[in-house]
Amino acid sequence: MFRHDRNDTNRAGGVERPPFGIRLLHALRKDPDWETLTAAELAAHSEAANRLTGSLVGRVITGLPVRGTTIDWEEVALGDRVIPVRVYRPSGERARTLPLVVHVHGGGFAGTAAQCDWGNSHLAARLPAVVVSVEHRLLAPGIPLSAAADDGWDVLWHIVNHAGEWGVDPARVAVAGESTGALVTALSAIRAKASGLTLRAQVLVNPACDVTTSFDDYASVSRYADSPTLNLPKLNLFRQLAVPPGSDPRAVSPMYADDLGGLAPALVVVPTLDPLADQGRRYAERLRESGTPAQLSEYPGAPHAFITLPGLAPQARAARAEITGFLRDRLIGSRAADSVRADAR
Repeated sequence: MFRHDRNDTNRAGGVERPPFGIRLLHALRKDPDWETLTAAELAAHSEAANRLTGSLVGRVITGLPVRGTTIDWEEVALGDRVIPVRVYRPSGERARTLPLVVHVHGGGFAGTAAQCDWGNSHLAARLPAVVVSVEHRLLAPGIPLSAAADDGWDVLWHIVNHAGEWGVDPARVAVAGESTGALVTALSAIRAKASGLTLRAQVLVNPACDVTTSFDDYASVSRYADSPTLNLPKLNLFRQLAVPPGSDPRAVSPMYADDLGGLAPALVVVPTLDPLADQGRRYAERLRESGTPAQLSEYPGAPHAFITLPGLAPQARAARAEITGFLRDRLIGSRAADSVRADAR
């Protein structure tokens, strides 16, 4: 396990605290009452949150795309639906076949691929690779977690099987995601093995891995129940939408997969001030116990979703550099040390 201790980690009496910017935003922003939110109010909240992501203020928080990439909205046409995807390509690289990273954004019932432009554009330029971020269906009444999981997997399967059209190498494929997106990513890695699709790597950032009734058994859930970026009422709404009555929570809980052996090597990134921190730790343990290589990397003083908040969380830049190096090693085959140092600056 790696812990990335930083001199600028906020501490009060020896206790870790989220970065000042996160605390200030939390103090200024008023969350809705998650426990009484109607379907219409949830839809309005999601729309407003995603609209903010694309605004100038939102970009100050979520970060600007790096130079050297082109970003386009495209569509993946499947038999029964069309899924929007946000595609990041290194500028001037269309004539060359590149590795593929299929990414899934977090948020659960709010979120958009555009909130991850800072990180995904960096991966596209620095690896280099084609990064495809899935604009999956958001959780809502009538849209359970299994729908998002299907979107993530179906996009991955489609692109690999149409690799020539996308300009990617089907033998050099990785998957990545944050939060709910990391859960979808973990499920995709499991499905890939069952389908005979070889992945080179999986990156899981502050992953949700267990939406069963044992969710509350993880100590970090109660310890950080009032975390500024993910609190217990919000988590309870997520679970309510993710696994409605009559559905099987184990089917969408990677923690309870029958066999986690033989999966793609994993990097599990855990911010320590996160209700889901213990889920990430335990999932990394389960992967290793099953024989799948898994690197656990912890970021003290970082809250949930920190990697999508580089304007507020200084740990985001180091995490981005670590993820880039991990993927470069597995997709390109070697890592240029000077590039990794440049990534961290």
